[in-house]
Amino acid sequence: MEIVILPDAAEVGRVAASVIADVVARKPDGVIGLATGSSPLAIYEELSRRADAGELNFSRTRGFALDEYVGLPFDHPESYHAVIDRTVTRPLGLDPALVSVPDGLADDIPAACAAYEAAIAAAGGIDVQILGIGANGHIGFNEPTSSLSSRTRIKTLTPKTRADNARFFDSAEAVPTHCVTQGLGTILDAKRLVLVAQGSGKAEAVAAAVEGPLSASCPASVLQLHEHATVIVDEAAASRLHNADYYRYTWANKPEWQKY
Repeated sequence: MEIVILPDAAEVGRVAASVIADVVARKPDGVIGLATGSSPLAIYEELSRRADAGELNFSRTRGFALDEYVGLPFDHPESYHAVIDRTVTRPLGLDPALVSVPDGLADDIPAACAAYEAAIAAAGGIDVQILGIGANGHIGFNEPTSSLSSRTRIKTLTPKTRADNARFFDSAEAVPTHCVTQGLGTILDAKRLVLVAQGSGKAEAVAAAVEGPLSASCPASVLQLHEHATVIVDEAAASRLHNADYYRYTWANKPEWQKY
């Protein structure tokens, strides 16, 4: 696992965007795993800037969202169908037909989950998966005690996650209680993982994921099993890391041929 500690959130977004841009430049028809929430927004803003400048072309790139609320209409502004369209698909110039989001309105949720897994496999798998991390260590909506080998499925959101997401809704009660999420096993299948975190509120979760034991109690710790996972954080989110000086040293001395 590579840990990159940067001065601020803007730099986190820029460096993470460079990882995604490198994948797209090498494979224009590649597949990106798309996360929602506040953490990856700086990535999408930087990628949009590069697309507008003609540095990148996303017209052939496929996208698969990590998750979706159950029971929220697709046209609800906080459904991830709407959020992905608003923050990723349109700004980056992706073809909407090539962007998929789990179906939280399906009559048969297990069948819809199986179909989503099949669609990812049919696309050749995810080349680079963007991830954020919840304060309780969740990635996607894989809450603590999620199976480390889990696949796309329905999950019950914890009260903590619902409270954290209440800022996007009129009230905490308006946040759905369930979601459909890619599983931890699904996430591990991606060829490259890029997790970003900003702010002191994520410091404990980042430390548990990076330096704690591999445990379902911190779902993000599953990144320790991946052969090519990069964790990019600002100083505040890195404040609980015991080996922070070593991570800064390895980044400062990374061979030029090895970047990104």
